Amino acid sequence: MPHSTSNEDPRTTLWLRVREFAVPPSMIESATARRTTGDWAAACAAAHVDVDLNLRRIARLHGRELAARLRSDLRHLAPDLLRWHMPRIAPDGLIRPGLTLSLARYHESDNPVHLVARTPPAWADAGQRISLALWDGSRSGPHPHPHPNRRFRLDLHRHLWDARRAGELRVRSETAPHARGWAVDRWPAEARLLLRAEGQDGGTVAVRVGGRRQMILDVDASRTGRDVDASRAGDEGPAPPPILPDAATWVLPDLALLRAGLIEAGRLHPLVAAALVPGHSPDTKPYGHRSENGPRMIECRGAQHRVALVNGVLVALDHDATEIRREKLLAELTGTPLPCLRLIEEAHRAPECLLDVRTRLEHGDAAGAQATVDGLLGPGTRLPEGALRDVLEQAARRRIDQGLFRAGLASGPGPAERPHRRSRKGRARPRHATFR
Repeated sequence: MPHSTSNEDPRTTLWLRVREFAVPPSMIESATARRTTGDWAAACAAAHVDVDLNLRRIARLHGRELAARLRSDLRHLAPDLLRWHMPRIAPDGLIRPGLTLSLARYHESDNPVHLVARTPPAWADAGQRISLALWDGSRSGPHPHPHPNRRFRLDLHRHLWDARRAGELRVRSETAPHARGWAVDRWPAEARLLLRAEGQDGGTVAVRVGGRRQMILDVDASRTGRDVDASRAGDEGPAPPPILPDAATWVLPDLALLRAGLIEAGRLHPLVAAALVPGHSPDTKPYGHRSENGPRMIECRGAQHRVALVNGVLVALDHDATEIRREKLLAELTGTPLPCLRLIEEAHRAPECLLDVRTRLEHGDAAGAQATVDGLLGPGTRLPEGALRDVLEQAARRRIDQGLFRAGLASGPGPAERPHRRSRKGRARPRHATFR
């Protein structure tokens, strides 16, 4: 039996919710089918990844050799796997906003060129979309942070996005459980990989351990040193040491879920399951949304009545049209509708699936949210005023903001519209808490 940590660390339960909603099985299936046929651009589209790359222009600017290496990486990019492993923030597990994350580095003379994944700022993150671009040191486009982040990077963790390297996941994740979720056993090896990538044979690296605190790891002595305040590090004296990538700092969430017995291999991304659970056979019918097609039973006037979808519309099957018209008129006068009619009204205005729909929309699964609504009310149903319609309309408005950001036509809300934030002085944690 796996060691259960669900009572010790509630973050595992939150990660389970992310695994249910953030990368739906339909997206994985569609992206995988397109990637395996060699159509990397279509795979990106299926995984809601926008491509801001022009390979011909890149070949002219940086040479054919670099363009060929980039094209090879794009052909083996699993965009759904990238989405699966993107850094996320508490409390809802949404993709960390306003981030430029390096996926690969290509050296052109003395200047590295990066293949980067970018996330929009929080005000434009509807749809939870990711974009791919090439960064060569220049600042272009509307993104607020175009420079690759030192802490959030995957160029040293290709197994988290490159289908060729996905099998390395188990080796790079093996670590003893830690009460705080840190992958302490892996730190020395990962630190050496980092230092070699920075052209150093040894030395120290900084390990961010939450809030604004970080520890200094002496690789030569394979031990951790003093605890320092990250906000003050580098103010004076020598240049600060490189930062251990966030992906190497924590125990892999999927490994923590498996150990806690909170998830089965069939609910993991297929590439992740194959690496962490050798010999696992993929389920031909992966988990996901399941609509209930049968009638719902409800007690009405001392009998069990049926409410079901008929031609895409919820209907009280045990009441004829004349009775329903009469009861609706009486309800307007008395405010007390029949239980069957009350069930239909509640399904339209505040359905049980409201939380499911809201969560799917927050994670960018508009298709899954619509399927949930269609499964309950039927396709093409016109929603009356109520919480369900409000949630869908709000999501549509936020997608407009995302489109304006992508087009460079909006730079975010003005100062008067921004939510009030406390100053950094005395703040216990950064504005976005890393979801690990």
